Amino acid sequence: MEIKLPSHVQNIISLLERGGFEAYAVGGCVRDSVLGRVPNDWDVTTSAKPHEVEKCLCGFKIIETGLKHGTVTVPTATGPVEITTYRIDGGYSDNRHPDSVRFTDDLKADLSRRDFTVNAMAYGASRGIVDYFGGMDDIRRGVIRCVGEPEKRFNEDGLRVLRALRFSSVLGFSVEGGTSLQINACRELLGGIAHERVRDEFTKLLCGKNVFDVLQDYREAIAVFIPEIRPCFGFAQNNPHHIYDVWGHILKAVQSIEPDPLLRAAMFFHDIGKPLCYTEDAGGTGHFYGHAQRSAETAQAVLKRLRYPRRFSEMVTELVGLHGITVSPDEKAVKRRLNKTGEKIFRLLLKVKEADTKAKSPVCFNQLGILEATEKTLDRVTGEKECFTQKDLAVNGFDLMSAGFSEGKGIGDTLRSLLDAVIDGKCENTREELLKYAEKYKKQ
Repeated sequence: MEIKLPSHVQNIISLLERGGFEAYAVGGCVRDSVLGRVPNDWDVTTSAKPHEVEKCLCGFKIIETGLKHGTVTVPTATGPVEITTYRIDGGYSDNRHPDSVRFTDDLKADLSRRDFTVNAMAYGASRGIVDYFGGMDDIRRGVIRCVGEPEKRFNEDGLRVLRALRFSSVLGFSVEGGTSLQINACRELLGGIAHERVRDEFTKLLCGKNVFDVLQDYREAIAVFIPEIRPCFGFAQNNPHHIYDVWGHILKAVQSIEPDPLLRAAMFFHDIGKPLCYTEDAGGTGHFYGHAQRSAETAQAVLKRLRYPRRFSEMVTELVGLHGITVSPDEKAVKRRLNKTGEKIFRLLLKVKEADTKAKSPVCFNQLGILEATEKTLDRVTGEKECFTQKDLAVNGFDLMSAGFSEGKGIGDTLRSLLDAVIDGKCENTREELLKYAEKYKKQ
């Protein structure tokens, strides 16, 4: 199979080869090219030592990003290229980084230290794909499999447990039996990984097309770093609006929304607080009063622990807290909701409520029509730039003071009254009519 390497990558490989060394594109960029995907970045492996790489690429800017492990980075106009010398890793006493590395001239030895077979392939224009460990066959079969012994691979780097699940979710691949067994056996290693690295892998996992199956089959691995999900496993809802237990509902909701990190995270957390709020009425029907707020509090704590960006966490938490509210296509109701949340959150909320509804019993599906109608009203209100905030009013505080209103709390109260009047259709949004209405309000 021929892979068309970007010109800047081929140029780097050619210069290393002219210097008398082997050089290949390696890892994820090869995997993605075989799958017909556009690689996010390009890595090169070579028999040249770091100082020899610098000599071969003397005209390039070289960043010594990891000399200890044989890695330098070459910035280019189309993205950085990471170049690593063939190496053999020593022990991994911290389950994350090799205690030592030894450079080698053997490409196979270098590829044998990689995590999964689909990532252990190299490519060079003259030799084609170099595949010592069956990566091409595993791609054809749709399988994630460790290179060599899974237990050894995972103990070398505990994050590989989550990376296996991420690749399974994103690529839609199943996990090979032996690798799967060791994911469960080695899952506690995730507890020792930096939160930022777990966060990045988990976010990609959430956005994968195979997310439902991965979260269902490996929920105990996820619970190592988000133990708050455990009470949801198998928790019956005992409610005619639901056909899944709490965990099943969460997974169905995650699967039912577009693969955007913010939206997927909102669905993952939206009902996480339900088991803590469960009550039954006299007829045995289950209720979860206050679960949206409890879920929002849990989401906030987990997102902070995993060190998600502040704005991301705030938006997810807000959507989780709002997901249980009732929305209506009524124009006044839409304007009031716009005033409270703003357009961006309101539109995201409609998507959240749609996914939540799709994960319930079919008896709830009539709500989908209401959500669609609400979105149409929202489109019209925003498209026609109708008034739904105080800044949209044709008057402001200075206008009111010029008309004789006293500065202070009364100005704010009057502006809120004017906005209510415009939204309710009691007053036109013109300066003349608003000032007339304000005079009546002041007299009252």
